[in-house]
Amino acid sequence: MLEWTARNIPDQTGKVALVTGGNSGLGFETTLALAGAGATVVIASRNLGKALAALDAIRFKLPQAKIGFIRLDLANLASIRACAEQFKADYNRLDLLFNNAGISTGTRQETKDGFEMHFGVNHLGHFALTGLLLDRLLMTQSSRIITTTSLLQAVGRLNFQDLQSKRAYFGLLAYGQSKLANILFATELELRLKAAGATTLSVAAHPGYSNTQMTRTGGSTFGTFLEDLFLKFSAEVIAQSAAMGALPQLYAATAPGVKGGGLYGPLFYTHGYPALNFRALQAYDGAASKRLWEVSENLTGVHYAISPLDALAQPSQLNGFVRQELSHLFSKN
Repeated sequence: MLEWTARNIPDQTGKVALVTGGNSGLGFETTLALAGAGATVVIASRNLGKALAALDAIRFKLPQAKIGFIRLDLANLASIRACAEQFKADYNRLDLLFNNAGISTGTRQETKDGFEMHFGVNHLGHFALTGLLLDRLLMTQSSRIITTTSLLQAVGRLNFQDLQSKRAYFGLLAYGQSKLANILFATELELRLKAAGATTLSVAAHPGYSNTQMTRTGGSTFGTFLEDLFLKFSAEVIAQSAAMGALPQLYAATAPGVKGGGLYGPLFYTHGYPALNFRALQAYDGAASKRLWEVSENLTGVHYAISPLDALAQPSQLNGFVRQELSHLFSKN
């Protein structure tokens, strides 16, 4: 695992993948690598022009690539439903779902459905999309759901009294809350899939500190010249490439032996080849993950076709992920 790259991806011929935000950054690199391994890859994006440009760029590099496009606006529940319906009309299987797209903004904005933009796009949009595609995932043997979180999960706190940040707003904290929600969702989903006896795995991944559009512009809270200059400098000089940043989610999606509920990121957390990572302490909160699930179902109106159990997502079960991660992190293998 220490030097795992896209060249190590097993043959993906016959598999179908859906990548949200597959037109740029991590999503583009993920789409390119999977297409190179033989998969049929569908880019889900709201920007038709950027998606078509990405398709052209991939076909230029890989003339035989099997790639497509479906329009998806994660800030609009109606668009999410339309995307899921279109995908299921076009494909009878879904092997890999990459909940990859994300947004970061310093000003408070709302989705079409009135959700705070970070929470609505980064978490609720992917929660809804996954639930609407769950039937395809469950009928596909050994499918995987990969949800992209961030190192900034560490600053995240779920404020259930103000999830939409209406009382107080700070861009970094709102983004951190959404990224914490991502990993809690991935973990809770894995517990429910396991309880249902499904072969589908739910895994979380993060890119470390990578050179993407979000790194270059998304962290700007005040928009000052010096801040913008620092962001551009750090993205180009300090950050690793988007191709390296995509490796953890590609590993989580395709490598044998990946552990459901695990968090995969760079070996040194900000840089390096893929490895099993520790999550922030608050990401082991079973009561919060269960409550978040219930709130997310109520807000989106999407209810998953897997039966919850009273014992799901209790701290004792999430502690199992702690033991699992400790075992793998310190294993001699």
